[in-house]
Amino acid sequence: MFTSSPLTGSKPEQYAALAAQARALLHGERDAIANAANLSALVYHALPDLNWVGFYLFDGTELVVGPFQGLPACVRIPLDKGVCGAAARTRQTQRVDDVHAFPGHIACDSASRSELVVPLQDGERLIGVFDVDSPLPARFDADDQAGLEAIAALYVASLS
Repeated sequence: MFTSSPLTGSKPEQYAALAAQARALLHGERDAIANAANLSALVYHALPDLNWVGFYLFDGTELVVGPFQGLPACVRIPLDKGVCGAAARTRQTQRVDDVHAFPGHIACDSASRSELVVPLQDGERLIGVFDVDSPLPARFDADDQAGLEAIAALYVASLS
């Protein structure tokens, strides 16, 4: 049985503890949907000030909503639209302090003010993106980016 522990210490220490919990949660499981569902729930409940955490999976043409926590989401996102599309298209993490100032932003949840999206890749192959939204402007900093990129890497590693 998985047991979640409260996160304490500095932000890097909190992300290290969250990564350890994620590793335990993913251990021995290779199913992409199951792992995305559990990681979405883990991150959503572990970190403060989030209103959406989830995965968009690449179907070869566009991003399609996968497992998530939060309000219902946009189902399909073209690679030329929004923060998720930008992360998938450029293969670079997008950390946006004010989503309303982001060109082409897609407002799936009008409460979202800031967003961090990590592309998921296996080598050159795009798997999808890991998307985290907050109702607070500028919620995410470099420590959050590094921590969430580490969580995303654990997800990708769990698939092989």
